[in-house]
Parts: sequence; C-alpha cells; structure tokens
Amino acid sequence: MELRTAASPKDVKHYTTERLREEFLVENLFKAGEITSVYSHIDRIIFGAVVPVTSLTLTPGEEIRAEYFLQRREMGVINVGGKGKISVDGTEYTLENRDGMYIGMGAKEVVFSSEDKENPAKFYYNSAPAHKTYPTVHIKPENCICVELGTLEQSNHRVITKYILPGQVESCQLVMGLTSLKPGSVWNTMPCHTHDRRMEAYLYLDLPEDALVFHYMGEPAETRHIVVRNEQVVISPSWSIHSGCGTRAYSFIWGMLGENQDFDDMDGVAMSTLK
Repeated sequence: MELRTAASPKDVKHYTTERLREEFLVENLFKAGEITSVYSHIDRIIFGAVVPVTSLTLTPGEEIRAEYFLQRREMGVINVGGKGKISVDGTEYTLENRDGMYIGMGAKEVVFSSEDKENPAKFYYNSAPAHKTYPTVHIKPENCICVELGTLEQSNHRVITKYILPGQVESCQLVMGLTSLKPGSVWNTMPCHTHDRRMEAYLYLDLPEDALVFHYMGEPAETRHIVVRNEQVVISPSWSIHSGCGTRAYSFIWGMLGENQDFDDMDGVAMSTLK
C-alpha cells in the first residue's frame, strides 16, 4: 500500500511539475495479477485496482491496523475490464464491464476473479472509513440515476451515471459514479467548483495511447495542471478545483468522501476569477 500525505495550498503553488505529479498523480495502478492500493491522508481514502489473472483476496495491510480490510471501512467497486466475479463472505457476484458494487463495513472475505485471464477484469475501488454497516449491493449502470448535462457548443456534453449515493445505494460517506463525455466534447466540470467539505479522486478512462487529459487543480486564483493518461488517477484535495480538458472525448470515475454526501454541495467558481 502506497502512502500519500496531505498538502497545503500554500506549498502547492510552489511545486514543480515533477512534484505535482509525485503528490497528486498515480500512474501505474492496474497491474496484472496484483492488488494495488494507495492510502491518502486526505479524508483517509484508499483507492486502488485489482486485476485478477488468478483469484486475489483483499488483505488489510499494516497501514490500517485492522484484522481485515473492511473491519472499519466500506468500499465501492467499478469493473472497467473483462467480465469478473467478486465473492463477499461466500456470496458470489458476476460483474460485466461497467458494473459496480457497494460492499459494506464488516465483510471479512472479499475475493476477486476473472472469467477469462486473457481478458481479465479490472476492478477499480474506493474505500472510506465507515461507522455503520449498509447492505452489499450489485450495481448495474442501467439501473442507476443518469443525468445528461452540457452542450456540444460548450464542448462539455456528458452523461453522469451515479452508482453510490443516498436514495439509490446507501453508504456511510462514500459517493461514487462515472461520467462519459459525448464525441466532440472534451471539458469536464467547467465552469469549475470546489467543495471544502469533501475530497475527490478521478480515474481517467477510454483514452487511446496517443491521447491525454490536462487535469486542472489548485486554488481558483493559483491554478496548475497535470497531464494525465489512460487509467491514471488524480487526487483532488477539498480546497482544489478539479476539472479537465482532453485531446478527445473520455470517461472518468469519480469518488468523493468527507463531511457530507450531498452531490450538489459545491462552491461555484466564476470564470472571471480563474487565473
């Protein structure tokens, strides 16, 4: 498990490109036959990937000092690869590409596997500290709340699929979903915003090898950018904007945790104030 500490906005404005990437970008998350984990001190999120060529069992690691990974945590998972299975305390769930799961606090044994090792599942997960056990749920995207926003004229026509949020799939604090841009659109979350009450993590997807996204972060009057490629994650502190512009359309999985679960709790940033 890789550890990432929190960073002050007063310091971040002086970071070099290399230092920004070192602190906020995770490049090599999906590794065949492995479970990878990144523990951020920002709201104690753990995110990572599972690419099971053979069955892989989730273990807690020394960093969280727990008997099992979900002893005091909850987890959201979305499959971005081939068909796979997740076994939760002996109950098996089959996940197609883009299927998700919420796994509640207290699940002791979580095992990941792929139906075809030549086309393995790629399970991306977010985990948050929890205080209560909510039911484990297999999430099908066609059953989720979907919102279509933006326009092609503004280069931000997109569909937001909400996997985990109050009223649909209950959790203690984790909110999670998938946004896909329509062909010809390249901007996400612009006009941008911050939400001091919650941090966020973005996994960028559906980018060919020769494409990339410029992810914008920082305080509104002290913006910075990070160049992001396919299947890479950006950690977004609560004080930072989180917006991106790609060289083509793309998708990204967003996960949020912190003070509340209100999807619309944000502080808008006027375009005129950005620098």
